[in-house]
Amino acid sequence: MVAVEYGSGVLFGTMYTDSVSFGGLTVSSQLIGSAFRAWGFSGVDGIIGFGPVDLTNGSVSNANTVPTFLNNLYSQGSISTEVLGVSFRPESGSDTNDTNGELTLGGTDSSKYSGSITYFPRLTSGNASAFWGLSIASLTYGSTTLVSSASGIIDTGTTLIYIPTSAYNNFLSASGGMTDSSSGLAEFATMPTSSFGITFGSTTYTLTPSQYLIPTAQYSRYGLSTGNYYAWITDGGSSGINTIIGQKFLENYYAVFDNTNSRIGFATGV
Repeated sequence: MVAVEYGSGVLFGTMYTDSVSFGGLTVSSQLIGSAFRAWGFSGVDGIIGFGPVDLTNGSVSNANTVPTFLNNLYSQGSISTEVLGVSFRPESGSDTNDTNGELTLGGTDSSKYSGSITYFPRLTSGNASAFWGLSIASLTYGSTTLVSSASGIIDTGTTLIYIPTSAYNNFLSASGGMTDSSSGLAEFATMPTSSFGITFGSTTYTLTPSQYLIPTAQYSRYGLSTGNYYAWITDGGSSGINTIIGQKFLENYYAVFDNTNSRIGFATGV
């Protein structure tokens, strides 16, 4: 029996063991959850998880944790290091479902980024440590510091960028925005002009307004009003895991999830 709760859904099912092939690599004995009840997964046929194996704790009857596909590839010798390289690309125009990403199992793809990859140690304590968690030195808007310290998770399965409530309120104040009552997104009557920055260690990764604002061509999909501007940055709350760096950051930066060395790396995407 398996029971898993995700950010946008939940499933209940039965566990089986079978051979699984993906990306030209095969695991001969992979545990698979076959759902007999599921909510929140419209439009997808399944999920293959690459998160830390500790997240599977308690999800399966009579098992402490379940090795992921990547864990098994590494333990069976199919890959020499337990590393996942992730490349997203921004959606173009009104498109919202482009097939323009790439996963590299066991390494990285240098054609997907420029410059070098800078690595940061994964958190080993606190709520975020169960995920791909990092210590954040600061969040900024232009020259304004929104928060001087935070702990967050890097999550490919989250679309938005969630920041702590105090930082979000400072973001609205500095940018002249407000929260849209319908969508819950940051809304602006005038286009913001400053960049949004996330600093890990001593390295700051910035998103320009064109990168953190929702393209006007996509407004109809999200039920947004024309004439205003909306950000992918939103309120993550005041407690628990309230900083989540999601897809809209990762569309602009190549990400490397290195379980072997317990670290996460970033480079400028191309």
